[in-house]
Amino acid sequence: MPKNTHGYPTSLAAWTTVAILMVAYMLSFIDRQILSLLVEPIRRDLAINDTQMSLLMGLSFAIFYTLCGIPLGRLADTKSRRGLIMFGVMFWSAATAACGMAKLYWQFLLCRIGVGMGEAALSPAAYSLIADSFPPERRATAISVYAMGIYLGSGVAFLLGGLVIHFASAQGDLHVPLLGEVRPWQLIFLILGAVGILFSLVVRTIKEPLRRGAGAGVAMPLSAVAAYMRANRRTVLCHNFGFAALAFAGYGSAAWIPTFFIRTFGWDASQVGIVYGSTVAVCGCLGIVFGGRLADRLTKRGKTDANMRVGLYSSLIALPLVLTFPLLDNGFWVAVLMAPTVFCLSMPFGVGPAALQEIMPNPMRGQASAMYLFITTLIGLGLGPTSVALVTDYVFADDHALRYSLLLITALAVGTSAILLSLGLKPYRASLDYLQRWTPEAGTPPQG
Repeated sequence: MPKNTHGYPTSLAAWTTVAILMVAYMLSFIDRQILSLLVEPIRRDLAINDTQMSLLMGLSFAIFYTLCGIPLGRLADTKSRRGLIMFGVMFWSAATAACGMAKLYWQFLLCRIGVGMGEAALSPAAYSLIADSFPPERRATAISVYAMGIYLGSGVAFLLGGLVIHFASAQGDLHVPLLGEVRPWQLIFLILGAVGILFSLVVRTIKEPLRRGAGAGVAMPLSAVAAYMRANRRTVLCHNFGFAALAFAGYGSAAWIPTFFIRTFGWDASQVGIVYGSTVAVCGCLGIVFGGRLADRLTKRGKTDANMRVGLYSSLIALPLVLTFPLLDNGFWVAVLMAPTVFCLSMPFGVGPAALQEIMPNPMRGQASAMYLFITTLIGLGLGPTSVALVTDYVFADDHALRYSLLLITALAVGTSAILLSLGLKPYRASLDYLQRWTPEAGTPPQG
């Protein structure tokens, strides 16, 4: 744990902040991903099809997550980031608990919307806090450790889902005081909601670091933010949509791989939860931290576009993997190939937001992060799971053709990402130079 310099918080304080934020992110992903292994019992109890289920897993959450993210990102640039995160954790946890009380499809849909609205408060504020807690040459690693919450949360969600299915087969429904009879899958939402509400109190221990970087402490009007984005539009578009394509592949596959194992190889849900959940938790965390460390090492060697490069490398390595695993006829070898696939697809989720912090003035970081999350979440979480379901339901019209839907969707997405990120390397380097000339007083400097 090397010491931070240039007036940044001590390493202990900085890494404590990262640890708390990472746990919050982990809880948020448990709440998001738990549905992926509960497809069959929820479909049965609510009498819905794959496409309706995918709306619960993705689009209903993603639309309101993204819409609320923009104003909440602006608040993160001007107000208490700690307070914003605390409120968000409490709100989404209450909505998660409400999912456990839903009896009808529309009730569940509304609760998932609430989860998305609450979670929108977390990442823009978290990225800003971390960027102000670490010097530039260490930010990619710090943000990658925070982003480990994606894979810890997803892994725990799959493991919990598998345990719930196993418990349900042995015990059946349970009686909960005040609520009466509840299904095992409903109980898990009630427990997760309670845990999140209690954890929100831990968020209060975070100490707000001093805002740093170009324009720190200056409130910027929306017109100035829009002008800065327009001046760097090639970078922003290649970055946001390039990483969004990887999110599309990641979310789309993660939502349906458990069901793929169940339908194609006859695995039971508890077995899938243990195997795939462990793979996601271990390989996802290793991949995302490796990506951050690699980016920081490349930065120290003079590669100013290191964060973008790591995203490009991950897409190039992942492409042959996503073309292979859906076509294998042995569940064991699919599970083995999941390890490098998850590793590669996880690498960009720390360096993506880290890249954005490097090209944005301080008073625009939260808003730029919210825009990035708007695009990646709407495309990745909102459209990824639903695209796989639509291809299965309406192109192949066969539940057992899920493997071909996964192959088609993930390969197209990963290939598109490789193209966009490669096109974005030169504009990204130009944007770094552009920031050096930018001042709040001068506004947008001339190009060149």
